[in-house]
Amino acid sequence: MSTMKAIDLNNIMQIRTIGFEALREALGTVGTVRFLQQYDLGYGDYTKEKYDMKEEKEEDVYAQLSKM
Repeated sequence: MSTMKAIDLNNIMQIRTIGFEALREALGTVGTVRFLQQYDLGYGDYTKEKYDMKEEKEEDVYAQLSKM
């Protein structure tokens, strides 16, 4: 049987700390990190940027990959 902690819902740091503890207990450290990585919001404006990218020729892509 788990013990419930009194949580001040107006204290965001307490909510965050207790939430991280609950995740770590349920998923372990690695599982917690993997779970949190799913919520990366990214950056930039993909919709705009996808039209700004120039199309590359297949042979240019292969040439770049062979230099790696």
